[in-house]
Order: sequence, then structure tokens, then C-alpha cells
Amino acid sequence: MTTINILTIGFTRKTAQDFFTLLRDARVARVIDVRLNNQSQLAGFTKKQDLAYFLKEILGMEYVHLPILAPTRAMLRAYRLRKMPWADYQQQFLDLMAHRQIEQHLDRAIMLDGCLLCSEHEPHHCHRRLVTEYLQANWGNVTIEHLTNTATRIRRDDGSFKPAL
Repeated sequence: MTTINILTIGFTRKTAQDFFTLLRDARVARVIDVRLNNQSQLAGFTKKQDLAYFLKEILGMEYVHLPILAPTRAMLRAYRLRKMPWADYQQQFLDLMAHRQIEQHLDRAIMLDGCLLCSEHEPHHCHRRLVTEYLQANWGNVTIEHLTNTATRIRRDDGSFKPAL
């Protein structure tokens, strides 16, 4: 069985140069957008239409938006407004993925050397980490790499988060 390497990246606290360099250096095959809101002006160079264009023109890379990997609006709103602690958000999102049966509906080929994109700079409190760990637990043959900045790449083969030094 082929091992599926899934990478993750957040766009905040990164310049466009750092963002595209991280993707290029990691040899990402495609960016998989897992954001619920990917058309906001606040997304800057990662606004959906702009990002798809930049990835293709700069890196020759695919862009895919998979809203099945995003939280619900209600969940995200409650968490952002601090009406829901991280532990509750995490459990609700894990339950949502199980309910959606994402492990059965996702094409593994899309995930192979794909990079999940969200806004959070670090993966510890971001649903993109939860997606990768969920897939690893359900598929079994997944490695995870979190791209955080050009000096640090956080990776553990067991999928757990390793803080940057």
C-alpha cells in the first residue's frame, strides 16, 4: 500500500514569497483548500481565484477546494467568538468528519503529496491538523508534515505535532 504524505500550511504570518517557497521546496503536488471562507479580501494572495492562478503560473501546481474538510459556519463562529473552547471544537469537528465519512469520500490520489491550506499560522489549533490525524487514524498509511516557515518544518511520522525549536 502506498504511503500518502499529506502536508499542511497556514497563510497568516507569511509573505507570498515565503508561502510559495515553502510549497515549492516541499514539492507539493496540489494545494487543497480546506477553508470555509476562501473568498474574503482578508485572505490577500490566498483568495480562491487569485491563489488558483498564482499556483498554476508560479509553481505549475493544482488548486482544489474541498469544503467537506471544513467546519460548519456555526462551529467556526462559536470557536472564533470564544463561545466554544478548543477541546469542544476539536471534538465536534472530529464528530463532523466521522458523520461525513470523509475517509470514504476522499480520493486518496488527491491527498497524495497534497497540502491542506487554512489560515492559522501554526497547526496546533487548526482543523487542518485534525483532518490529517483523522485520515491517518482511518487510512493508516499517512505521514504528516506541517509547513510553518522557511526555517522550520514540523514533522512526525506518527502524525503528532512537534513544536518548533
